[in-house]
Amino acid sequence: MPRLSAAFRRSLLAICLCAAAGAPLAHAELLDEDELAEVVRKPAIGLYKGYAEFKMAHYAEARQIWTALADKGMGEAWFNLGILAEDGLGEAKNGAEARRRYEKAALAGSRNAALRLGTSLQTSRLGTPDPAAARHWLQVATDLGDDEAAAQLAVLDGPAARPVSAADRRLAQARRLEADGSLPDAVSAYRAIADAGDARGLTRLAWLYEAGRGVPRNLDEAARLFRQAAEAGEPEAQYALSVMLDTGAGQARNPDEGLRWLKASAAGRYPPAVEALKAR
Repeated sequence: MPRLSAAFRRSLLAICLCAAAGAPLAHAELLDEDELAEVVRKPAIGLYKGYAEFKMAHYAEARQIWTALADKGMGEAWFNLGILAEDGLGEAKNGAEARRRYEKAALAGSRNAALRLGTSLQTSRLGTPDPAAARHWLQVATDLGDDEAAAQLAVLDGPAARPVSAADRRLAQARRLEADGSLPDAVSAYRAIADAGDARGLTRLAWLYEAGRGVPRNLDEAARLFRQAAEAGEPEAQYALSVMLDTGAGQARNPDEGLRWLKASAAGRYPPAVEALKAR
């Protein structure tokens, strides 16, 4: 683990101790200039800290960290900033601004952002539907190795154009429900996917519980679902769980176990995990 300043460690430790004890967190403080400079020097740690702040609903702090990293061209930071704008977390909801941020993220290599654009631009979630742009970004995500994006393309083009499994098709349809704002239907669809044995449904449910989208915000339930999906071998959930364990947000802090899950996620080729592991 890279060496952190004393002030930065105190800030992160406060999050960890309160979360591990199950106590409500006091409002976090924005980082000072030295701490922000350290985030930029150690971007993988910065993403972790921003994610921990996000989990605690400290959106101003998460935005500060992600903005500093985005200004250095970090795609996943732009993607996270897009989520804040899309859902109106810590700032006014703004679909056009969310699209702009997602596009910056995708151009910087974020597979997550390309998939998000490809899904959301089929709907009015980010403004006027843009089918041509949706197909473009789905192709970008597919070229980056995203199987879900390939399934989304199959839904758009029809089964004759591109073979896709029934499980991938169900997930693609559920993701479109979420992107369209039909959150109760998306929750039901993800539960059905999980009940059918597809751990990706658990991961999608966990994200909804973490952000309070379509369900009451519940970090404990998000952690339970992430762990269940991670144990079933789902790389995205393994990454989310690793962050929780490394920071103490939603789980008792256990950096050794967190590193094990991070390595498992990276082995499953989840891009943020691959980058985070390289930085250690």
